[in-house]
This record gives sequence, C-alpha cells and structure tokens, in this order.
Amino acid sequence: MEEFLSKAKTASRVFNTLSGSAKNRILKEMAEALRANTMDLLEANALDMADGKKNSLTSALMDRLFLDESRVEGMAVAVEEIAGLKEPVGRVLEGWITEDGLKIEKTSIPIGVIGIIYESRPNVTSDTAALCFKSSNVCVLKGGKEAENSNKAIAKVLQAVLERNSLPKELVSLIPDSSREGVNKLIKMDKYVDLIIPRGGAGLIKHVCDNATVSVVKHDKGQCHTYIDRDAKLDNAIAIAINAKVQRPGVCNAMETLLVDSAIAKKALPLLKAEFDKAHTELKGCLNTQSIIEVANATDEDYDTEYLANILNIKVVDGVEGAIEHIVRFTSGHSEAIITEDITTAETFLNAIDAAAVYVNASTRFTDGGAFGFGAEVGISTNKLHARGPMGIEGLTTYKFKIYGSGQTR
Repeated sequence: MEEFLSKAKTASRVFNTLSGSAKNRILKEMAEALRANTMDLLEANALDMADGKKNSLTSALMDRLFLDESRVEGMAVAVEEIAGLKEPVGRVLEGWITEDGLKIEKTSIPIGVIGIIYESRPNVTSDTAALCFKSSNVCVLKGGKEAENSNKAIAKVLQAVLERNSLPKELVSLIPDSSREGVNKLIKMDKYVDLIIPRGGAGLIKHVCDNATVSVVKHDKGQCHTYIDRDAKLDNAIAIAINAKVQRPGVCNAMETLLVDSAIAKKALPLLKAEFDKAHTELKGCLNTQSIIEVANATDEDYDTEYLANILNIKVVDGVEGAIEHIVRFTSGHSEAIITEDITTAETFLNAIDAAAVYVNASTRFTDGGAFGFGAEVGISTNKLHARGPMGIEGLTTYKFKIYGSGQTR
C-alpha cells in the first residue's frame, strides 16, 4: 500500500506542467473511450449483477449497481460536462497590496492525493476520476466489492487514455488491497494522502471518521424530510412528495420521512396514501397518521433510519414549528424541504434548518452535483468544513498565498 501511494503522490507532480486545455482534451478522450468500450463495461457489470443476485442484494442496491447503454452514455456526458467547466486551479480568488508594499494573491490549488471510498454505484468511478483530474488531483479509489468488476473495467478504460497521452496511470487508480485491512491502511497514510472522502452507509462513515489520521470530508446518510404546510398547494405537494420518495428510492437524496401539518392532515393524508399505494410504497406513520389512514406504526428508530428503499415514514406535526422540531431531532444535515405558498413560513423554515440543502417547493432529489450545474460530484458532504452539499471541482481545491515583494524586510 505504501509503495502504491508513494507512486500516486509522485504522479501528482505531472499536473504542475499540464495545462487546462490539455486536461480538457484528455477528459473528452475519456468520454469517447467510455462510449467505445460500452460493451466491455456492460459485460463486466453483468458479472457484478449476477453476483448481486446470488448474494441477495436489495432491489435498491441492484438499481444503483446496474449499468446499461444509457447509463454508460450518462457517464460519458458527465465527463464531457466536467471538461466544459471553468478551470478551477490557478485562479486568483483575492488580491491586495499591504502597507509594506507586498502584493498578495490568494490562489486556488489542488488538494493533492484524494482517497475516495464508495459503495455500489460504478458511475462514481468515472465521475470522481474526472472531477479529480479536472482539478489537478490524483484520485485513489476504493469501490464496493459488489461493483468490483465494473469499477476495474471503468478504471482500465480511463487509465488507457492516460497512458496514450504519456501520463502515469497512477493519476486514476483503484487501491491494490480493497479489504477492510486495506481501507484501514489507506485512511492512516497521511504521509501520502491529503484527503479521504467516504460515501456510503452509516457504518462505513463512522469507521472512517473514528479511525482516519488523514483529513475526512464525510458524506453521511441522507435522512431527508419533506414538510407539507397548511398553505401548500396540495396537488403540487403530492407530486413533489411522490417524486422525492418514489422516483429513485435507493439514493441518499430520496425522502425518508414526510411531515404533514395537522391543519390539513385529514384532507391530505388519504390523497397521499392513494398515490403512494399506486407506487407500492410501504407506509409507516405516527398515531395521528394511523387515526386517519391505515399504515404500520412508525417508531423513533424508523425516523432515524435511512431506508434506501420504497419505504416511507409519515408524521403529523403542529405547523412549521412542529416540523422544525422533528427535523432538528432526526436530520443528518443532508436535504430538507418545505412545501408552502406562505413566504414568511418558508423563510422561517429556511433559516431554522441546518442542512446542506434546504428547499422550498421542490423535491430533495435535486441535491446532486449534475443538477446543481457542477457536471458531477464526488459526493454530497454533510460536513460544515471545508465543503458542504454536492461537492464538485471547487470543493476539490484549496488555496495558498503568493506574496510578491521588492526587498521588504520586517
């Protein structure tokens, strides 16, 4: 592991001589290479899907794992979009001249070597590789064992493009030891690795945060809520709630708990249940919810669970303050939403909720690097420092101060 990471650290120096236009050209080649190797990627993915079925992976995990031609095309498009973003490195963020006549420039620079630990989704391999390459960072990837064949195939395609351009393949690489012991070594290699980004289940996040000596930006569970206020347009609220839960239940920005204002619960809940029944959503609810519609009982444990499946908690609350109280107790700081036509209520919610993304009259499913215009993301940070929310190329840079003098001494 140490030898592998030492090579990755050494490879990072290549970026000192690689222009933004050269990086963009290579990224476009990567996108075309993904398209050209679609059949190879699908064959590798079929092996993972077969293993997933054999190992009884949930339908949500199987959906995250699955690749088809359209998803490979989506991966290629994401890489092209990243190539089209403005150059993140070498920008002067601020500049000033001190009383001593020193000219100071605060300039964006890459972080260095970034270790990314993730589960299930093969597209994360190409997304994160492209984002790191665009921001002049080396990426060391550790995907989930359930996507091992897919990840190796994608990395092989990207590395072939690097080598055709006389660049070290270590700029994009999978760690040689993907076992738990290998991960434990990776997160302690602060001599070579500058940042660890874990994205996955609560157990993975906790283990990395508790044991890493490398700095960590955590991408914690998505305990997302949507609150339907008494002043919501009900048709609009139902459409948003359905989308937030049903469109893709197995992702971190899907809603896990729906909060409904007690003032409209008797009218809203039967309509909501009818729509969720059509989508075959398993519903759980509080006692007030159960007095209006027939659902299973929801416990505090349920309210604290990221299902990543077509299961939804419903809770009746006393207005926006009741919604805020519940969210403050159970939020993971990911994404929260309010549906209302009352501007004052909306602003109360926006200001009171401490989450990376807070929505008014929109689905939490939009918390995504692509949807935010970042091209893609390395994940959705629930940290407050140094990056928060969908983490694109700017989150993969830091800065240094360049000071120009003319003989000054102090």
